[in-house]
Amino acid sequence: MLPRPPCAGIHNGRVNSGKVAVVTGASSGIGEACVRVLAAQGYTVHAGARRIDRLESIAAETGAVAHFLDVTDQESVDAFCSSLPRVDVLVNNAGGAKGLAPVTEANLDHWRWMWETNVLGTLRMTKALIPGLIASGDGLIVTITSIAALSPYDNGSGYTSAKHAEAVLHRTLRGELLGKPVRLTEVAPGAVETEFSLVRFDGDADRSDAVYRGMEPLVAQDIADIVGFVASRPPHVNIDQIVVKPRDQAEAGRVNRAT
Repeated sequence: MLPRPPCAGIHNGRVNSGKVAVVTGASSGIGEACVRVLAAQGYTVHAGARRIDRLESIAAETGAVAHFLDVTDQESVDAFCSSLPRVDVLVNNAGGAKGLAPVTEANLDHWRWMWETNVLGTLRMTKALIPGLIASGDGLIVTITSIAALSPYDNGSGYTSAKHAEAVLHRTLRGELLGKPVRLTEVAPGAVETEFSLVRFDGDADRSDAVYRGMEPLVAQDIADIVGFVASRPPHVNIDQIVVKPRDQAEAGRVNRAT
């Protein structure tokens, strides 16, 4: 159904009424928080994730539209994108990490999953929706990367390499879409306490909890508030990159922990 011409941003007193925001990886964490913030701003949010039961619960609370979406599957991406009436905002949030092993012990299945999810998943969604974002007259692509997209850390090469690639994909588009009515913002968070580490460590709650022990990490709402701020800027303002960390974190491997 894409693309369609733009419609007014304010209708019946609601800012962004009639506008559509797409959020991937929307069933928990940063994605879920972004759904709630953008819905509160008046967007019709089309939320995509594999855990459709959780997504439907979030949709019932927010008025969002829930879709099953697997960004690693082109057919799933095509079905999702073809169902959209239009698109004004795309939040590329789906991604994650698997394992924490040195290069010499790299698990190739983990690497494939991280590259498929973080890099090719972002590519599939962005490529499919660029025509609609241009047609909107004021499109916005927000890609949630990580401070892992800025510098490597020991035992994290699979994730840091995938996030570097995802970030370069996003940054390249900044030039390729120059002159088009599409803004691009990269948000690179440090430690955010979500299900991220639980996924990374295959459900090992003790190991996951240890990542944040003794410090005050960011929470999903912190990142969603930034996305909401970016989405609320006027069309001529492009915020290229926002790097955000907890006060207790200077770098990926440099964290202040209470003793």
